Amino acid sequence: MSRASFNINSSSSENPAEPEVDAGAEQTRRTLLLGALATTACLGCSASARAGEDPPGSDERPQKGDVLVFSEGDQEGKLITAADLQAGGPPVHAWPKDPKTSVVRSASRLNEILVIRLDPAELDEQTRARAVDGIIAYSAICAHAGCPVTAWVKSDVGDKEVLKCMCHNSEYDPRAGAQVVFGPAPRRLAALPLAFAEGSLSVAGNFIGKVGGAQPG
Repeated sequence: MSRASFNINSSSSENPAEPEVDAGAEQTRRTLLLGALATTACLGCSASARAGEDPPGSDERPQKGDVLVFSEGDQEGKLITAADLQAGGPPVHAWPKDPKTSVVRSASRLNEILVIRLDPAELDEQTRARAVDGIIAYSAICAHAGCPVTAWVKSDVGDKEVLKCMCHNSEYDPRAGAQVVFGPAPRRLAALPLAFAEGSLSVAGNFIGKVGGAQPG
């Protein structure tokens, strides 16, 4: 009698446990589902963050009306004024920036610009026409193999400082429209006309000439 009672009690105590197992499985499925949804959401956030790194317009070439900002150094992102440029060089590296959207056009390295201040009397007629108070701007990308033009040194073929690409020693004279004076570069650097906008430098027109190298590299 007692055994029968024990068996019945054991059976009745095991049956209620079955719904608990089902509830546990349901909880596990729910946890997995929530985890999957969270992972998907995170991936979506990451994609949005990556997309946000290059806002629309950041890879477009300089546009008329863009202002120029420092592309490197302690003043990176700040507007470039005439006072920031030392007479006689060296040049500063800059990005164009859309003043309406505040988008800096830094998504393409072909948009980097060299800005230099020289004596207006040293500039040839065409170069002076694109300059403002002796301040001129050129593409910072060498026309030979697309390396950055980084040096301001005395020319190997003259007594004046020139813009120089250290990859293959191409030299450009900024006083004469950045024409090639030494090295393998096949053409001059692209020039960018400038103007003043409320004390800061701005772009007065599109690049004149081709931007970038003649061959990969």
